[in-house]
Amino acid sequence: MIRIMKRTCRVTAIFSICIFLATFATSEAIGRSKKKTDTLTLIPFGGNAWRTDKDTTGGNISNEGIINWSSAKATFTSYVRFGQMGKLNVYLHLSVPKGRSSITVTALGISKTITTSGSGFRDVYVGDWMIRDTGYIAFQLKGVSKTGDVFADITGIALSGDPVKSKMSFVKDNEGQFFYWGRRGPSVHLGYTVPDGVNAEWFYNEVTVPKGNDVLGSYFMACGFAEGYFGMQVNSPTERHILFSVWSPFNTDDPKSIPEDQKIIMLKKGDNVHTGEFGNEGSGGQSYMNFMWKAGTTYKFLVHAKPDGKGRTEYTAYFFAPEAGKWQLIAGFSRPKTDTYLEHLHSFLENFEPEQGTKTREVHFNNGWICDSNGKWMELTKARFTADNTGAKGYRMDYAGGVKGQSFFLKNCGFFNNYTPRNIFFEWPRSGKKLNIDLSKLP
Repeated sequence: MIRIMKRTCRVTAIFSICIFLATFATSEAIGRSKKKTDTLTLIPFGGNAWRTDKDTTGGNISNEGIINWSSAKATFTSYVRFGQMGKLNVYLHLSVPKGRSSITVTALGISKTITTSGSGFRDVYVGDWMIRDTGYIAFQLKGVSKTGDVFADITGIALSGDPVKSKMSFVKDNEGQFFYWGRRGPSVHLGYTVPDGVNAEWFYNEVTVPKGNDVLGSYFMACGFAEGYFGMQVNSPTERHILFSVWSPFNTDDPKSIPEDQKIIMLKKGDNVHTGEFGNEGSGGQSYMNFMWKAGTTYKFLVHAKPDGKGRTEYTAYFFAPEAGKWQLIAGFSRPKTDTYLEHLHSFLENFEPEQGTKTREVHFNNGWICDSNGKWMELTKARFTADNTGAKGYRMDYAGGVKGQSFFLKNCGFFNNYTPRNIFFEWPRSGKKLNIDLSKLP
């Protein structure tokens, strides 16, 4: 009897192992069969995923995707926008350098866990999700267990099914700069309508950043013109700038290569204002004042431009903070080979920190005016809404703009769903009020 029981246990154990191996083989076979019949679309993590827990050690995103993933605390999130509903087949394109790893993928509140091994990159089937609405979906990855040093190196998430057949929005390539433009998100602009034949000598605008929208890496640009821009930034948790820059007419990203006769000349600067040169996005003269402006407070910006009659135009920027109660001079620059008043007036909102591309920010612009060379003030009540190449190519659709009360607003990043079509005009009725600035008393 005892001998029979031992034999039965042995047979049962062998049977169980066979079932396990058969199940595992069947699972692998399912993955292989899907890869043979399905065309997969790869969402590269280099441009579409972020580490979203508070820690920064034990795993990060590189140009190639998730690497050095050793920490079980690490959480990675990838975002994809779908334009069609239906069943979505999800794979991970990964390699497990050593040992065996279990990884959980969560989307739409549903989690699925895979256990896999093998050092070669391949598409590992995770499961199916039903997409019941269009818009952005977040895919979250967490490590469950591992026998090797790292959970996996993961290039991206690979998808097939009906939702993939319609247009999806994700960053497809890195444009040679570590997916820089896609990761930082779309910049959005307002191009103000100015009457034909007007020589705009002054450009005035007011800016309010709603509370909670002063996200690190944001530039809220109030007074832009063809040759420069003027606005306020969030540079670090303890530093914020009022920034005014004018481009050189010499086209280069290296300020050191600008010929002497095409350099921007600083004419004057205000107290506690830093001046110098800038590069990488064109080159020219730059000035900024450290000022810890506050969200929820309205600040005033004023730019003046006037040709000197000798082939140069002088640009001057002034800033008014209610905390100071007076206009402050930022800087004055002279631009060579230029004979113009202010043209192509605009405002914009951008994020210049790629790791902050998952956070939404909004800004309001109101009470915009220009004053022509004859001293006549005109209210700016109409603007065209546009987005940069990241938005225009459909890589990111988390951008919006419009009118709220007597303000234009711009909004970007954070993967929200209700985007605004580009190249449309916003307008509000003229207020009927007059702008009261005594230009003769400016510093």
